[in-house]
Amino acid sequence: MGLLSSTVSITRYKVQGRLEEPVLDTVANGLKDNAASEIDNDALEKSVGWTSFETPFSPGFEGSSHLFGTHLVFSLKIDKKNIPPKIVKKHYTIEIDKRLAKSGRNFISSSEKKMVKEQVLHSLFLRIPATPNIYDLIWNYEEGKLWFFTNLKAANEELEGLFSQSFKLSLIRMFPYTSAELTADLSDSERDVLNRLSPTDYRT
Repeated sequence: MGLLSSTVSITRYKVQGRLEEPVLDTVANGLKDNAASEIDNDALEKSVGWTSFETPFSPGFEGSSHLFGTHLVFSLKIDKKNIPPKIVKKHYTIEIDKRLAKSGRNFISSSEKKMVKEQVLHSLFLRIPATPNIYDLIWNYEEGKLWFFTNLKAANEELEGLFSQSFKLSLIRMFPYTSAELTADLSDSERDVLNRLSPTDYRT
C-alpha cells in the first residue's frame, strides 16, 4: 500500500535521537549503504532495503530526489521468495529416491535428509523470482515524526530494525498510550494514573 493509494493504512512513529551533522549527508549515506538489492538470481530467501519513492525498482538516492522541504520521502522494499511446501516435497522426494537408487540402500540417515532438503531449497531459491513488497514513508526529520504507510506487523518490524541500523536512531510506535506519555504535558499525578491503566478486553 502506497502513499498515493486511494485508501491507506498508516503507522505513526516518533523518531528518538539526533542525526549526525550534516543531517542530509547522514541520511543519504544511510539510504545508500542499506539500499534494496535484487535477489532473483541469488539463493537468498528475503532481502530488505531502502528504495526510491519515484523509482522503486531502480533505487537511487543521488541529489535530493527524496527531499521535500523538511520531509524525506522514500520507501522500504521487502523482496521475499515463497516456495509452496508441495513443490519442496516433490523435489525432495525425487532427490531422495535418486540417492537410494544410486547407493543401493533402503534408508537415508537424518543428517543426509537434512542436507538433501537444504540443497533442494538452495536450488529452488535460485530459480524462483522474488515477490516485491514496497511500503512508502514520510519522515519529518526536524520534528522527529515519521509516517509509515502500512499496519502490517512484519513490515513494521523490518522498518524499525533497518531504520536503527541505517541512521542510529530509534522508532517509537505511536498509539494512544505512547502519545499521551510522550506528547501530552502530564502532571506527576496524571502520569501515575496513566501508568496504572490496563487494556480492556471487549470480547468478554
